[in-house]
Amino acid sequence: MSEPTACDACLRRAWLVGSLSGSIEQALGSRAATRARALLSLDDERLSAAVAAGESETFLERSRSRDPARLREAVRGSHCWACCRHHQDYPAAIGDLTDAPAVLFGRGEPGLLAGLGRKGAVTVVGSRRPSGYGREVATRLGEELGAAGLAVVSGMALGIDSCAHRGALDADGLTVAVLGSGPDVPNPQRMRGLYDEIAAAGLVLAELPPGTAPKRWTFPARNRIMAALGAVTIVVEARAHSGSLITATIAGQLGRDVGAVPGQVGSSAAAGTNDLIRHGAQLVRDGQDVLDGLLGVGAAGRPGQGSARSGPRLDPQLARVLDLVEAGAVTQDAVARDGELDAGSAGAALTRLELLGLLSCDAAGRYRRSTLAVEAA
Repeated sequence: MSEPTACDACLRRAWLVGSLSGSIEQALGSRAATRARALLSLDDERLSAAVAAGESETFLERSRSRDPARLREAVRGSHCWACCRHHQDYPAAIGDLTDAPAVLFGRGEPGLLAGLGRKGAVTVVGSRRPSGYGREVATRLGEELGAAGLAVVSGMALGIDSCAHRGALDADGLTVAVLGSGPDVPNPQRMRGLYDEIAAAGLVLAELPPGTAPKRWTFPARNRIMAALGAVTIVVEARAHSGSLITATIAGQLGRDVGAVPGQVGSSAAAGTNDLIRHGAQLVRDGQDVLDGLLGVGAAGRPGQGSARSGPRLDPQLARVLDLVEAGAVTQDAVARDGELDAGSAGAALTRLELLGLLSCDAAGRYRRSTLAVEAA
C-alpha cells in the first residue's frame, strides 16, 4: 500500500511550527495548557510575530525557502511518513478541530490511518502515577476495546496511557500513540520498548516533524488530537487538576462522548474522574459499557470476540472467601477469623483466587479484589 503524502505548503507549515517550538515554549511559560491551541490556530505570519517578534521575518523566510523535496527526504530518512490535511487519508475526525495540524507525521502501517473514522477509535487517558486499581482497569479496557475491533488511542505516557496501549497490544488490537514530540522521538525514553511495539503493530502519530524534542506546551497541544480521534474519551484515574481532564474537556467541546471510571469516594487519585461522573460523564466499568454507549446496548464488537473478560464460576467456599475479601478481610488471618476457617484452608482459597486472577496480593500480604468478573451461577 502506498504511503500518504503531504503538499508543499503543509510541509512548510509543519516545519515552521517545529522550528518555533522553543519560542512557543518561552512565549507560553506557565500558560501552556490554556494558550497553546490559540497560538496554533494562527496563520504563519501571526504565529511567528506572536512568539518570535524580533526574529519573525527570519523564521518566515527560512520557512518559505525550504525545499519540499528535501523535507520529504528528511521524513523518509527518519523512517516516517507524512499525511497532510488535503490528503484523503487524513482522519476526518481531526478535521473537526479549528486548529487541526497541517500534517500528521507517523510511523507504522500508513494504511491504518484512513480507518480511524469517527466511530472507530476510543481515547483512554489518566494519571501518570495511578493506583494498582487504575492500572488494572486501564489494561483491561485496552484489551476489551482492542478485542472488539476499536482502535485504542492514548499518549504513551507512564501510567494509564501505557497500560491502555499494553492491553490493546495483548489483545492483538489496534492502538495509536499520539506523541508530543516528533514521531521518531519516543517520550518518555524509558517507554522505548512499548513505542517499538506500537510502531510495529499500530500507529505512532505526531504533528511535529521528525527529530523534534518535546516541550511543555506540546503535551496539552497533542491532547486535542487524542480528543478528536476518539468517538469517546475515557478518563480512568485522575486527580482534580490532572492534565487528562484537558483531553476530556476538549472532547466535550467537540461533541464527543466523555466517560470516566469511578474511584473510591474521598480518594485524591479519583477526585477528577468522580467529578466528571458527577457532572454527567458516562460511568464506565468495563469495555462493554463503552460498546453499549457507542454501538447500542449489548453490542459485542468484532464478530467472534467478546468484549468482556469473565472469570470462572466459583464453588461455594471460594465464593465465600471472595466475599470476605470484598467486605474488608484483606489478610489470611482476617479471612480465617471472619470465615471461621483454619489458616491452611484460608490460605489455600486465597491462593486459588489469586491464580484465577480474581485477587492480587501485595508485598505486605494484603489481598485486593481485581476487576475480573465472576461468571454468574
